[in-house]
Formats: sequence, structure tokens, C-alpha cells
Amino acid sequence: MAIATFKRYEKKYLITKEKLDEIMPILLEYMDLDPFCIGGKEYRIYSIYYDTPNHDIIRQNSSKPVYKEKMRIRSYYDRSDPEDTVFMELKKKSNGVGNKRRIKIKLKEIEPFVNEGILPETKDYLSTQVAKELQYFLKMNKVRPALYVQYDRLALFGKEDKDFRMTFDRNLHTRRNNFVLGEQPEDECILPENTYIMEIKILGSMPLWLSKLLSEHELYSRGFSKYGSVYKRDAAEHNLTYELEDINGNKIDFNDFEEEN
Repeated sequence: MAIATFKRYEKKYLITKEKLDEIMPILLEYMDLDPFCIGGKEYRIYSIYYDTPNHDIIRQNSSKPVYKEKMRIRSYYDRSDPEDTVFMELKKKSNGVGNKRRIKIKLKEIEPFVNEGILPETKDYLSTQVAKELQYFLKMNKVRPALYVQYDRLALFGKEDKDFRMTFDRNLHTRRNNFVLGEQPEDECILPENTYIMEIKILGSMPLWLSKLLSEHELYSRGFSKYGSVYKRDAAEHNLTYELEDINGNKIDFNDFEEEN
């Protein structure tokens, strides 16, 4: 089992392909393409976000609290064999500073871990600590797969500061069922064509050249959550279900309520 920890500031922007084409030559003066971008091409990311049956996590995060967290499965390849490994990530943000901790876990280990709290096999101290953090999160939040998200990413990192990254995501597909890692016929595209989510991820202050570039091209940050945007849309369209329980833990059907005269 492998572990990685990231802590950084993150700023998001929505930009067009035309705008990306304008700024890319300048970006490449200071940044290199990620090794995953073989031949300058994008790579694909597959994610499954977890939430409670009543969408408590995304509802809390969408209220813009000082502290928020979410859990997801992430892979850079479509996976289906139970022995395949993926990342299980716990992403936290406090006062605008993001912190991501993740472990590698086999597909066959996910359901016992999520539903029964059975820890995956670990081989070192740090992996065990992160696994226990995830275990505590799962104990406090009875979650299940809630949203599948897939997109294509172009990524760069600073020539001098390797922790400084910029990513450009497009072709954003989602679905609320059939939680397998790979494209399916029922997927929905939620970004306009030729539109990218640009994200700046940096440990310290933004470089002067980048601040100037953003200003000259009138690019302004805005909050954008892939999961959050789908939740807000579905909530507005009343396409979400909720599971109410009475004080005895029995489920309550909305249809049981009668209008009072």
C-alpha cells in the first residue's frame, strides 16, 4: 500500500479553449508538461465520490464552511479486476488550504472497508495511519457511492518549483449509478464544449509572472466543485432522493404525509 500527502492552495477558473491556446505558450516558458501527458496529450481521470444517503457531505461542503472534507476513489486507468489497485483519498480544506491524503487499495477491499470498517492490508506505519483516518471518517459518516466523475486532464508543473501545478480539465462526464471505473452509455456531460476547468495548485504565493498573465487575460478565480455543481443542479431540479427515519430508526416515506386542513 502506498501513501501520498499534499497540502496547498487551490484556485479554480473556467476558461475556453481559445483562451487556453492564447496563454499556453507563456505557461510553457515557466512550466513543463506532466509526464502523464505523453506526447503533449491529455490523460483521463476516473473518480467515484462517496456521500451519505441524504447527501450530508456535499450539502455541508456547498454551504462554504471554514472546514470541509470529502472522500473519493480515484484511478488513472479504467479498473474492473478485484485485484486492481486504485487510490482512496480523503480531501480536506481549511481556510482555503487543501490537504489530500490517500492510500492504494484493491477494488475487492473497498466494500468491506466502507461498509464494515475492515482495514485494508498495510505495509508501513504511514499507510496504516492514513487508513485509520479513513476508517474514522467512515465510522462518522455512513457513506456509499454517490457520483461517478470522469474527465480528461492536461497538467503542467513548475520548472523551478515542482510542487507548483496547473491543470486543465475538460470532457467532464458524470452519472449517479453503475459505479464502475470507465465510460458508460448513460454518462452526462456537464461542461460546455471547448470549456476547461483551470486549477492553480501551489504551496506558497503565486508567481509574479502568473499574476500578470491572469490579469492581462482577465481571468478571475471562481469556486467550482465537480461534485458540487452536479449536486446543485440535481437539487434545483428535484432529482435527489432522501431517506428519512423516525426516532426509532424506521424509514419514513414522504408519501405518508398528509396535508393539514
